[in-house]
Amino acid sequence: MGQTHKAIFAPQSTRDIEMIVRYIARQNGSEVAMRFGTDLVEKALTLSSFPERGRIVPEAGEPSHEIIFRSYRIVYRLKPAVVEVLRFWHAARGVPQIDSDDFGAKA
Repeated sequence: MGQTHKAIFAPQSTRDIEMIVRYIARQNGSEVAMRFGTDLVEKALTLSSFPERGRIVPEAGEPSHEIIFRSYRIVYRLKPAVVEVLRFWHAARGVPQIDSDDFGAKA
């Protein structure tokens, strides 16, 4: 089996989830929205067991990877033994905006 990485979420990725859930709740109700938000987070957490599976995001301007869940891009960065989840980004929004200093001094 491969090495297990710790998945950590950038503050911006947490804000992304909150915005996604609020948006979906307006359209489809809070139960559907919460379930979708949970599914997105759970998909991101699967990166801890095989983080290399995502494709490189060349337009991000730094070494980043992504996996796709429905119409959302889960953008992340690999560090030794850590997966930093940077953004949850709807594919229709184009290129994800990534703040390379989102983890601050903790990285």
